[in-house]
Amino acid sequence: MTVDPRAALDRLLAALEGHHHAVSTRRRDDDPAVDDAYDVLADAFEVYDDALVKVYGETLPFYLADDDTDDEDDDTEDLDEDDLDEDDLDGADLDVDLDDEDDLTPLEEDEDPDADAR
Repeated sequence: MTVDPRAALDRLLAALEGHHHAVSTRRRDDDPAVDDAYDVLADAFEVYDDALVKVYGETLPFYLADDDTDDEDDDTEDLDEDDLDEDDLDGADLDVDLDDEDDLTPLEEDEDPDADAR
């Protein structure tokens, strides 16, 4: 069943109004009315977007982000510096291919290979 785009737009506008009202009259940060209005708005947006595609072959210039994507981005914020490899810290590839003779610099006879470590 195809939804009439005009009816879907009216529903989307009403959902925007409802969301605005819920946000502007919230009593605390975790007000369930805001969460409910968010869900209604997201659903109305998807219905309108689908109706535009089916009837007119057009899409909106924006989309709803997946909640899973946001969760993956947030996971990196919880990492400690100790959890990261040296490669991750500076983005450089620290591995040296020892089989590649171009990477090796010969020592002079009087150079001590462990001098830097002291």
